[in-house]
Amino acid sequence: MALEIKVPTVGESITEVTVAQWLKTDGDYVEMDEVICELESDKATFELNAEAAGTLKTMAAEGDTIEVGSIICSIDTSASAPAASAPAKETAASNDSVPVAKAEPSSTSNYASGTPSPAAQKILSEKGIEPASVNGSGKDGRITKDDANNAKANAPKSAKPATAESSSPAYFSREVSSEKMSNLRKTVAKRLVAAKNETAMLTTFNEVDMKPIMDIRKKYKEMFKEKHEIGLGFMSFFTKAICEALKEYPSVNSYINGENVEYHDYCDISIAVSAPKGLVVPVIRNAESLNLAEIEKEVSRLAGKARNNKLTIEEMTGGTFTITNGGVFGSMMSTPIINPPQSAILGMHNIVERPVVVNGEIVARPMMYIALSYDHRIIDGRESVSFLVKVKQLLEDPIRLMLGV
Repeated sequence: MALEIKVPTVGESITEVTVAQWLKTDGDYVEMDEVICELESDKATFELNAEAAGTLKTMAAEGDTIEVGSIICSIDTSASAPAASAPAKETAASNDSVPVAKAEPSSTSNYASGTPSPAAQKILSEKGIEPASVNGSGKDGRITKDDANNAKANAPKSAKPATAESSSPAYFSREVSSEKMSNLRKTVAKRLVAAKNETAMLTTFNEVDMKPIMDIRKKYKEMFKEKHEIGLGFMSFFTKAICEALKEYPSVNSYINGENVEYHDYCDISIAVSAPKGLVVPVIRNAESLNLAEIEKEVSRLAGKARNNKLTIEEMTGGTFTITNGGVFGSMMSTPIINPPQSAILGMHNIVERPVVVNGEIVARPMMYIALSYDHRIIDGRESVSFLVKVKQLLEDPIRLMLGV
């Protein structure tokens, strides 16, 4: 009997998915609840499990886009599990016997051996790594996403000294490659364009002296890590400061819902994370109720799931305010784009030693530019600037975060 497996419903707004990677191939025997493939929606990657034991028959190839509810494969439940191969009988060895050489693997590569999945190919392309230089750990040597994420580009070979024979000029490549946009990338593109076209977006800037926070981290980081088993980073300070400022300026924590403004008495903070397949924004729920250690643990947990493409749709929806940190990539200043339906987003940037005036004297301080992009339809200039000044004050006097003043 053939059991048809359909693409399950994974979210109200998701109508189609892409087959990212088959973990089992056509004709394989699978056990019930065994993961047989990974599917990619416009928001997340999720696994498809076998609904029964039997022989698998695939009906879609990797890279195919299929609608939710469509048949993606079938399982022949009447097939029996393959019997374990009996061990080869040992032959008696004699003094004059010649040992039989083991068959060497064929040098001719097949489809699986050394072939990356579409997801792995994208990662390798971004890194500029040839698939032939990566050892695959998947079935029959298949290169998986983990192999691609862990792969490192080989050091360039030292140039040979020029000789009379090799003195001809080198020519640059003019090859052009093309690849299909992922569902996630297409959705990000649509949302960014919509945010620019459908909001009255404006950005205000300020700068923060990071020395007080850096002094606290330097003094207490070992004690903090020993007690809480997590490092003390900048994100927890920014999250706490933003939550305090949102209490004073609730319009920054609001949505436009039709002709109404929807206010929130909680702070669900979205953290923008660069994942292998694109930008994702997992949400820290009720961040206003968490301490620094709890925030750091939640950031670490969500970032880890993002890097492994394991975030669920629930973990990426419902945020009321977003933080994005371009500073980790070296950005000095930018104008972040609002994450709809939210009304504001705060951008962090890199920390640079700059001369500033403190108590009438010029001193070098670690300074960071911060940017707040906001929807001017419901957030006035006074509120946006005051909100950013409040965040600056709390970060430059972090004891206030502990005291709630």
